[in-house]
Amino acid sequence: MFKEYTQYDALGLAALVNAGEVSAKELLAAAVQQANTLNPKLNAIIHRFDERAYSAAQAGLPKGMFNGVPYLLKDLSFSFAGEPITMGSRSVNIISENDSEIVKRMKATGVNTFGKTNTPEFGLIITTEPKAHGVTHNPFKKGYSSGGSSGGSAAAVSAGIVPMAGAGDGGGSIRFPAAWCGAFGLKPSRGRNPVGPKFGEGWEGAVADHVITRSVRDSAAMLDATSGAEIGAPFIVTPPDGTFLQAAMRAPRQLTIALHQQPLIANTVVDKEVLAVLMQTAKQLEAMGHRVIPAEPNINIEQFWHDFMVVVCTHTAFTIDDIERDFGLEHIKNLELQTYNMALLGRSLSAVDLAHAKHGWHHSQYQTGLMLETYDMILCPTVPTPAVKHGVLPPSRMDEMLMQGAGWLNKGINVGKHAFRSGMIEKLSQPVLGKMAFTLLGNVTGLPAMSLPVGMSKKGLPIGMQLIGRMNDEATLLSVAGEIERAGWFTKPAFEK
Repeated sequence: MFKEYTQYDALGLAALVNAGEVSAKELLAAAVQQANTLNPKLNAIIHRFDERAYSAAQAGLPKGMFNGVPYLLKDLSFSFAGEPITMGSRSVNIISENDSEIVKRMKATGVNTFGKTNTPEFGLIITTEPKAHGVTHNPFKKGYSSGGSSGGSAAAVSAGIVPMAGAGDGGGSIRFPAAWCGAFGLKPSRGRNPVGPKFGEGWEGAVADHVITRSVRDSAAMLDATSGAEIGAPFIVTPPDGTFLQAAMRAPRQLTIALHQQPLIANTVVDKEVLAVLMQTAKQLEAMGHRVIPAEPNINIEQFWHDFMVVVCTHTAFTIDDIERDFGLEHIKNLELQTYNMALLGRSLSAVDLAHAKHGWHHSQYQTGLMLETYDMILCPTVPTPAVKHGVLPPSRMDEMLMQGAGWLNKGINVGKHAFRSGMIEKLSQPVLGKMAFTLLGNVTGLPAMSLPVGMSKKGLPIGMQLIGRMNDEATLLSVAGEIERAGWFTKPAFEK
């Protein structure tokens, strides 16, 4: 077996394959052994198709930039033809008939996919603890959350099963688990990567798919391969000047960076250790020649969470209706209670409610855009705290009972607006939304954002810092990330701890 497997990033492994120093089959064997050893402890991978991957290696993979690199896909939005997709739900088990567009582009790079990673039901919670597949453990500490909704992918990357894995982000779901698992996670600009052919925009454009990686250059190279126009897309994003990989390898110009410290969700407390890493990162950026100035986006935080929940609940209702219509009632009989109630709440909202929420999003987009006229990017924590224990973020039994009561009422009475006005929705959602108090801005605005693994808590849990860039300017973000990585600020992944 190839014993040096974990010493290389994806581009490094592909270089070895291209040089004839190791075969794609040998790389897969190393990844399979890592998965067999580590996954029983992590529960990061929930579906495997090793033999199919071995056959692909034997037949010959596409000669792309990641030729022969073992790969995993998040089991939510990535359709892989011939394999099941469950979306983290006990109610869904659908065999994908076709590859989604981004999977086609990923396959063309030469990656060798051999499994699907764990995710919460429909990606609705930022911790990976679905009833369908069980919890995914943080690779740094068993019993702690790996984050979500790409928690399986982040855990697999940090643990050393694969150097990168497919991931998606609708409220922080790439950056959040990257921060808690000590990996690098970039959410591209809205429209940069394809989401079709089934969808034009996920969650009104909040969702973006990409990868979680250990190295900056792997993320940049994959973005070069996957980005670009697709048939039926609502808009075309301006391509970069040069390549993203080139941007990741060059030093950035001197930048003016806003230091954003105030959470955008009320009653959110930022952990002291997280604040310490934030200030340390600001000082390190200043030492590199950048200017870091305290500044906050002019956003109404009470309206901010409300508008996001209206959009997500509306789209949850659509998702449930869509699955029932396409595959039958039996596919939605065993929904988790929070999913069921979010769908009921979504059904109770009107088209006007959704339009109001989208108007609120525009206000946030405009105000953040004004801020980025002065500043090149925004520095803030990725998550207000290090990883928490399992059972902290999913709804408690009491909360489930409260939501179930709302569901019963909703069968006969339109309680959507009442539920928001009464404060019940804010109370029940705050434990989760509070953890998303810095990541949501990237999804609501569509701006590119990334989490950098630059800190550790006293308990030995990773702390990530976030940089949010100007629209379509992933190149500058990747340039800064590459500079930070080369300076040695990145913490070690779990397999090196």
